[in-house]
Amino acid sequence: MSGKVFESYFREIYSDLSVTAEESDAIKDKLEESNIPPDKLVWLRSSAFRIGCQYLSDDNDSNINLLKCINRVVHAIEDTCMGPTVEAENESFSEEAVEELYRTLFTDLVVDSEENQELFEFFRGDNRPPEDKFVWTRASAFRMGVEFLGEDRDTNVSLLKCINSIVHALEMTCMKPKPYELKADIPEDMSDMSLAEALQTLWDLDLNRLTPGEDYQINVQEGKKAYWKEDKAEDPLFTFVDRSAFRRPTYKAFIALLDNYTAETGVREAVTYEERKENWSFLRAIMESGPMQFCHKYCMSKNPDVPSDRDEFMKMLNNMWFGIYRRGGSGGDSSGFEHVFAGELKNGKVSGFHNWVYYYLEEKKGNVDYRGYIYPRSYSDAETNANDHVLTLQFEWQGVLKNVGTSFIGVSPEFEMALYTMCFFAGEKENIFDLDTGSDVFKLNCKVYTMGSDKIGTSYVETMGHED
Repeated sequence: MSGKVFESYFREIYSDLSVTAEESDAIKDKLEESNIPPDKLVWLRSSAFRIGCQYLSDDNDSNINLLKCINRVVHAIEDTCMGPTVEAENESFSEEAVEELYRTLFTDLVVDSEENQELFEFFRGDNRPPEDKFVWTRASAFRMGVEFLGEDRDTNVSLLKCINSIVHALEMTCMKPKPYELKADIPEDMSDMSLAEALQTLWDLDLNRLTPGEDYQINVQEGKKAYWKEDKAEDPLFTFVDRSAFRRPTYKAFIALLDNYTAETGVREAVTYEERKENWSFLRAIMESGPMQFCHKYCMSKNPDVPSDRDEFMKMLNNMWFGIYRRGGSGGDSSGFEHVFAGELKNGKVSGFHNWVYYYLEEKKGNVDYRGYIYPRSYSDAETNANDHVLTLQFEWQGVLKNVGTSFIGVSPEFEMALYTMCFFAGEKENIFDLDTGSDVFKLNCKVYTMGSDKIGTSYVETMGHED
């Protein structure tokens, strides 16, 4: 179910300011049917509050009923999609301490960064609610919030934001998403599914993708030929990115990897214990997503070397993406992940570096200078614009020019990992396919080169055609 559909569903729930027992069960059924991926749960719960703000009124009784509705929606989300990580007992837990903290937070109707940190520490510490007090702890935020309802809308919007902050801290410290299993309508046996068809299905499964114009905005400016020396872009490529997206599990785990590498080839990579832990945290996070679970099933159907056991598959992914090898000079100085996503500097040129998240982060630091997009191959191709999810561009990184590079824009880390992995196990060195992004159709060539027989050397897409 799309985000827009859930927003409409919340409006339907709030329309009469009442949630019966039957309606509560119906919400749980809808959540179960929708098979919400872990990365969408924070958005889903926050949306319940955001949409709820639209139903605040001048009538105090109506606002009390609205708080009860939101509480029941949040309870349904937690009960259906999450599970507690707390202990069965905690003798030091104090209901009075919980109520005192809530009352303090509601006094000025603002939860600043210091108070937010206090919330997290509170729920991690002596007042970590035992399992049989978790629902009480969350519901008490709503119950006590009733006492602080005001006579104007702005006050009550601030109150809902405070309650959302409390619930967020409680869920982040005391709950975790239930194990995710892909339930999309895909064939059990995919041996006859072409790679092109599978890659379109992969796109359709990327529910964690960001939306242009809403979650981010790019400014493509002017185009150029790759050999033109002029800089055709005075401004950065990215004008806005909603950085809250980077707190989603797969994005957060992905970003944690990006500072683990030395850009220059020929300099041996020293992989620490903490970095190996980060690699595994990332793999575990993306395997809790539709794109990577689909990738696993598809690769199994096409390649007998791919194990059916998920843990064994992750071991294979760890080796092919994070296994260190020599690319230049002496020693182990490179890996598939570093090259494709984080980029390298080799012989005075930028090599790899095809990921939009890293590009954005480096651009914000001043390490990247966008020089314009590259003109399409054909005059009949659609014009490049800010809604394109695939962009061929030129840029300088750390003062070194990359003449031409193509990157997906706005897609999730799990989508790119799945696409390149599928082409590695089930494709050829060059894999041509059409990708319908909803607003455009791109003819792409995904190139895959191996290092040895079991590691990614490089993988990236080239744009061969573009239609609106």
